[in-house]
Amino acid sequence: MSGKRANGDGSLRKRSDGRWESRFSYIDAATGETKRVTSYGRTQAEARARMAEKRKRVDEGKPATDSAVKLGAFADSWVRSTLAASGRKDSTKATYSTLARGYLMKGKIAEVPLARLRARDVEELLLAMRADGKAPSTVRQAYTVLRAVLDAAVRDGAVAKNVAAQVGRPGVPRVEARALSAAELARLLSAIEGGPFEDLVRFLALTGLRRGEALALRWSAVDLDRRVAHIRGTLGQAGREPVVSEPKSARSRRTVALSPTAIQILRGVEEKQRSARERACDRWVERDFVFTTAVGSPLDPRNALRAVQSGAQAAGLEGEVGLHTLRHTAASMMLAAGVPITEVSAMLGHSSIAITGDIYGHVTHAGQRSAADVLAAALTPTLTPTR
Repeated sequence: MSGKRANGDGSLRKRSDGRWESRFSYIDAATGETKRVTSYGRTQAEARARMAEKRKRVDEGKPATDSAVKLGAFADSWVRSTLAASGRKDSTKATYSTLARGYLMKGKIAEVPLARLRARDVEELLLAMRADGKAPSTVRQAYTVLRAVLDAAVRDGAVAKNVAAQVGRPGVPRVEARALSAAELARLLSAIEGGPFEDLVRFLALTGLRRGEALALRWSAVDLDRRVAHIRGTLGQAGREPVVSEPKSARSRRTVALSPTAIQILRGVEEKQRSARERACDRWVERDFVFTTAVGSPLDPRNALRAVQSGAQAAGLEGEVGLHTLRHTAASMMLAAGVPITEVSAMLGHSSIAITGDIYGHVTHAGQRSAADVLAAALTPTLTPTR
């Protein structure tokens, strides 16, 4: 909102209750309407100062006063309009909507008018979430949603500034990637053998694909003869429905080479799917997915995760083991075997090699030591001091 002054310096008067009242008006450039702004103060100087502050906001294109609408109500409107109309993935929209409803539309902060919202309120929300045992990643996501909501409030002229921007983005402790040894992987595969997710787990362990990438894989994107798979999407949940969206980043959209063992697994999946299609008859839903249920629909990522977790427990594996563990296992084994980090990064679809090194530094350090030993052996005759 912006405007120009319509009546000079405004007016000042002393009220019957002893307080001072200041007023000025301006023409809203967006609507052409004349708007009047009133301020109060215990003294003439205080009322004048408040009028000057509001006039300055108007001259800067900001609202003269922040909205009295409560944060919870504004967040609800944001979910139904701004978020819904955004270009975010459906799975992201679902996540943001859940976070907004869970943490911004209820509780103490939901009742705070936008005009009275302060950085302290944001900090109290984050502290309350931590005290309630919420995961650091959830706390950070809630902050991200709140900041997006208040960005929209600034854009819409409901507030002059985003108070969430004054609070540091919550951090998430870095956890070293969990990778299985060859023996642990064998125990896990043995525990889930014969189950509906066995082929998926074996394929993930051989390719290092993300869970969603493998579940979104279609036969039209696989060339069994040339031994490649084109990664063109990722499958996630939007509410209760599985949704395929664009890959995580530009480098995530890639072509992955497949080993003979991976091809063997896919040919087995192809044969099982052919039999399942015959058994299902008209119940079969043809959607071209590689990994499917008994009727052709894509596998539920949550059920796949539960299957791996149950298998890990049955195999007696310690620590948290999930589908992403298979990705870490594949990467760690490739690096430990001497595959260049540039190639590993490309296969994983990381947005940069720096990310690969950051996550798998514990593996690359071993390779660096080997390289240092080789270099020392080659240069020792040259650099050994002579007497």
